[in-house]
Amino acid sequence: MGKDILKYMQEESIQSQGGIARAKSLTKDERKAIASKAAAARWNIPKATHEDRPIKIGDLEIPCAVLEGEIRVISERAVTKALGGKRGGAHWLRMKEGGANLPVYLSANNLKPFISNDLMMALSPLIYQPKTGGKANGLRAELLPKICNVFLKARDADALHFKQIPLALQADILIRGLAEVGIIALVDEATGFQQDRQKAALAEILEKFVAKEIRAWATTFPLEFYEHIYRLNGWPFDPLKTKRPSVIGHYTNNLVYRRLAPGVLKELQAKNPVIEGRRKHKNFQWLTGDIGHPKLLAHLEGLKIIMRESNSWDELNAKAERHYPIIETTDLGFEIEVKPRK
Repeated sequence: MGKDILKYMQEESIQSQGGIARAKSLTKDERKAIASKAAAARWNIPKATHEDRPIKIGDLEIPCAVLEGEIRVISERAVTKALGGKRGGAHWLRMKEGGANLPVYLSANNLKPFISNDLMMALSPLIYQPKTGGKANGLRAELLPKICNVFLKARDADALHFKQIPLALQADILIRGLAEVGIIALVDEATGFQQDRQKAALAEILEKFVAKEIRAWATTFPLEFYEHIYRLNGWPFDPLKTKRPSVIGHYTNNLVYRRLAPGVLKELQAKNPVIEGRRKHKNFQWLTGDIGHPKLLAHLEGLKIIMRESNSWDELNAKAERHYPIIETTDLGFEIEVKPRK
């Protein structure tokens, strides 16, 4: 028994020494990351995935973050300050009314009639871990306009106390700033999350449209499609000739692939690059069988209709732009209509 105890103590000592040695070998940043991870596990709170700089509304700056699960938050303390208050964070935990927590700037009794039930239930402090570690009190970003409207409604009803008038003025400034750019877009731009959001949205589209492996070749573009291109450009058409002018490829990209979905043409060209002056496969062979290819066939059927009704190349392009506009995604993740290249 004594030998067993001695052996156990020796093993424990060796393991402890190993842990100490490993800790000494870690860099300062590595030790900090391990400590933050352990703290987050203890607290069981969401972590910030994106933080960069504060959002700016007029002269105001409000720290913000995007948390796990794409939850946008803004600093509760900064909102309090922006509205002219002096306290924030844990203070509102003591302001309970009807089972809901209220921040100090909304705790006055004369404001209660202007706080909707939805806002009342949503106004709970969101504790999270910033990327730098520790804990922070956040407020869901989409609540900021609703909070501002509480003061504006109370002002319109002439229900404000004279000490609350400055808060209403600040709320007016905030709401005017938010009217120009949405709060979600502001948070995404400030934290850098819009880049990842755009990539994720585009990746989801491309995964649906573009296949991972080449599909078997099958006649997809009807002869009528090419016949109309020749007719509208005033070219003689020979259905027996398979070799066509290279500009036909540019016309096909513009009329068809650029209009299927954002980023599809670029992804198809990456999958099917030009090698020694030509592409090894047809672009449509890289479309998925369940979404990409059916969408292409449906698009071609609609395109043939407006081709038949067109009497010139310019008329066809104008109708294509009206019925099948080219949609692309900006760096901020907004979808915009793009004027096509002819």
